Amino acid sequence: MSEFFVVTAKMWKEYSGLFMSGLGMTLFMGLLTVAISTVSGSLMALMRRSNFGIGTFKPFRLIAAVYVEIIRGTPILLQLYFFYFMLPQWLPFLELSEFTCVLVACCVNSTAYVCEIVRAGIQAVDKGQTEAARSLGLNGTQTLLKVILPQAVKNILPALCNEFIAVIKETSLASTFFIGELMTQFKTINGFTYRVLEPLTIVGLIYFILTFGLSKLITLLERKLNASEC
Repeated sequence: MSEFFVVTAKMWKEYSGLFMSGLGMTLFMGLLTVAISTVSGSLMALMRRSNFGIGTFKPFRLIAAVYVEIIRGTPILLQLYFFYFMLPQWLPFLELSEFTCVLVACCVNSTAYVCEIVRAGIQAVDKGQTEAARSLGLNGTQTLLKVILPQAVKNILPALCNEFIAVIKETSLASTFFIGELMTQFKTINGFTYRVLEPLTIVGLIYFILTFGLSKLITLLERKLNASEC
């Protein structure tokens, strides 16, 4: 056991640059995914609430519902493979990099979950707020932007932060395509040293410290948001 800790410490000292590089790529990919999917997921949530259509046929609602069900009903690894191989064939003139293909897959996956987060946050706002706004002469768009969304943010923001943590952990699957995040660096160091447990332990600790710290920040954020309501 003591040998394990000694080797792990030496490995960290020798390859800390690769581990930190992997951490940087993981955070960059996670932040970019959440930023993009927050916008696209919010638009998708508005589509799910759209009243455009004839009778019970609401095309925007149908498109958004089908999208969410397909993405949530299939594993993210399948989606990663799908976009990794299909995007270059669909868009050969763009010469997409491996990172871009994987990022698109992550954004497509995260958009479905952000859509449900935003939709649930909007629905959590008391319907009386909508009725009061409409009685004051606000139209549907004004009611949503000026009354509903500002209140829904308190419900949406902590859930979005939790989605960021989930995305960070899901980026480990991107190591299948060697794009430079933490698990890719583990495979690289494993190839150099033929060691498995030591670099895997270091990567696991980095993931844990990162997600544990973010979880505590989210808890603090939720307390502040709850205190502001009092």
